[in-house]
Order: sequence, then C-alpha cells, then structure tokens
Amino acid sequence: MWILMVEAGVAMFLLVFIVWWTMFAGRTDAQDDPAHKDGDDQQ
Repeated sequence: MWILMVEAGVAMFLLVFIVWWTMFAGRTDAQDDPAHKDGDDQQ
C-alpha cells in the first residue's frame, strides 16, 4: 500500500513540476515591463 502512496506522490510532484516549468520557462522581467517593449524606442 505504501508503494502506491509513494508512486502517487511522485506522480503529483512531476505534474506540479511540469506545470510550473511550462508556466515560467523563458519569461523575463523585461517581457512584463511595458517600458521595455521592442520597437518603442526605434523611429
């Protein structure tokens, strides 16, 4: 029974880790800051 609980815990951890990784992968503070958008300072 404890093996099933460990397996379920590992599966839950992997699910949360994958969701967290995909939510925040590649995101930088410059993308959230509207003052640093590409093309705003070019004329």
